[in-house]
Amino acid sequence: MRVRVLFFGRLKEIVGCAEEAAEVSEGARVEDLFLRYGRRHPEFAGFRSSVVAAVNQQFAEFGTPLSAGDEVAFLPPVSGGDAPGGAAAHCELVRAPIRTAEIVAQLKAPEDGAAAFFEGIVRNHSGGRATLYLEYFAYEPMALNKMREIAAEMLRRFEVRRVALVHRLGRLEIGETSVLIAVCSAHRAAPLDACRFGIDTLKRIVPIWKKEYFQDGAVWAEGVRPEQSFSGTGESIP
Repeated sequence: MRVRVLFFGRLKEIVGCAEEAAEVSEGARVEDLFLRYGRRHPEFAGFRSSVVAAVNQQFAEFGTPLSAGDEVAFLPPVSGGDAPGGAAAHCELVRAPIRTAEIVAQLKAPEDGAAAFFEGIVRNHSGGRATLYLEYFAYEPMALNKMREIAAEMLRRFEVRRVALVHRLGRLEIGETSVLIAVCSAHRAAPLDACRFGIDTLKRIVPIWKKEYFQDGAVWAEGVRPEQSFSGTGESIP
């Protein structure tokens, strides 16, 4: 039977492609597929302890059996849309500059007493090296799904009125905004707490990768292994 296999970040460079069709036998598991690529590419095999898998855009254990037509994604450690008018959650992946002031203004309503936002900004150095620019890549359908799950949890947990999660992809120059978390609420404490939860959780569970470019080369910024539960609660992500 045939499955579709997707690769991201450093794994894409190791394999030499972003996706390919693979023939697997009946009863094959995610583990079998990973081992196949590990045999072809020894460096790929070295990611076994840090890679997570997704089947049909849902996190999956390596023992998960595969079916014909499945989409299997291997996700290396992460680097750490809906229209805003009327919707409680605005989640978006963009390639143009993030319009923070415009997005926050669209979230606000007369019943709000507070608005808070967090911006991640491209800095000019990393690890003692001068940064030239960054590139961001994502497993886009799954990234949007996870961003929406985070937004729903922010609304539920902090009882805020509206939230926005926006992440930029592609090439970013020094000083540009890479990610925006914005929250509106009746009172000031809730949006501040919700912003912190939103960015911390996004960095852990959303499949987005960053590549840093320097004068003498480039590296993938691999931070944490993607997680499957919200921080500090033990709650599984839907």
